[in-house]
Amino acid sequence: MCVRLENENFKAELSESGAELTSLKSKNTDNEYIWTANSSYWGRHAPILFPIVGKVKDNKYRIADKVYNLSQHGFARDMEFEVEDNASDRAVFKLVWNDETLEKYPYKFELRVIYVLKDSTVDVTYNVKNVDDKDIFFSIGAHPGFNCPVIGKQSENDELQFEDYYIEFEKRETTGVVKLNSSNLLSRNTSPFLYASNILNLSEKLFKQGALILKDLDSTSISLKNDKNTTSVTVSFEGFPYVGLWSKPEGAPFVCIEPWFGHADYEDFNGDFREKEDGLKLEVGKEFECTYSITIGE
Repeated sequence: MCVRLENENFKAELSESGAELTSLKSKNTDNEYIWTANSSYWGRHAPILFPIVGKVKDNKYRIADKVYNLSQHGFARDMEFEVEDNASDRAVFKLVWNDETLEKYPYKFELRVIYVLKDSTVDVTYNVKNVDDKDIFFSIGAHPGFNCPVIGKQSENDELQFEDYYIEFEKRETTGVVKLNSSNLLSRNTSPFLYASNILNLSEKLFKQGALILKDLDSTSISLKNDKNTTSVTVSFEGFPYVGLWSKPEGAPFVCIEPWFGHADYEDFNGDFREKEDGLKLEVGKEFECTYSITIGE
């Protein structure tokens, strides 16, 4: 089932499968901003990462003496959500634990994903509630992909290419990137990345080593822009400790800007899942909530 949101200038489409944002289109320019999920490159639009972000080592993790199997980014993105509420500018999706999730993740939870379309912005809120009789542990993150170049009349008229785009940070940043090993686990090393700069030019080779993982930025927003027209996509992520930037290195015409609470395992981590660095802990009956937003400029 496709859930639609619409206002005077934009329309959005959402899927019950994964509660995923599948389209964000301008009614004024006909520009499509969300990645088309072309499976030749990457067959998703904007998946939700829960209850892990990234990979656990060997796709396994341990709680006490029991080992569980869980693939990269968790299971929420592949599950059917219930549409709990839907209005012209708002939709609420709900996912509740079941016997299948307990086999992979031994905690009882309710996950709500709330979308609100206002003017040229989509606010995306994740709400996790602990409905278990014990503390629960998790990570959660967003993985929205954006067409690059944007698909629409402006892109066609300006003959834009991937390399015509750049990432603009809200503030000048001096930071490194957390390095990934060949198994997509984090190393303890960082590589120099930005020095007193807020501009990152896009190129195919930029993502040759995988995702660029940034921690504790001064910026609370990142924009995707180009020099040939006024279109822009801004992802705001105040409060999120990590942001990932990613695309396929084989000329894929998209880029992801990903706010995260959590990350993949470190390559030297062999501990209990409850001891995972930067993981979240939620007490019985408590709720965790975070919001990021996507704003379109034209």
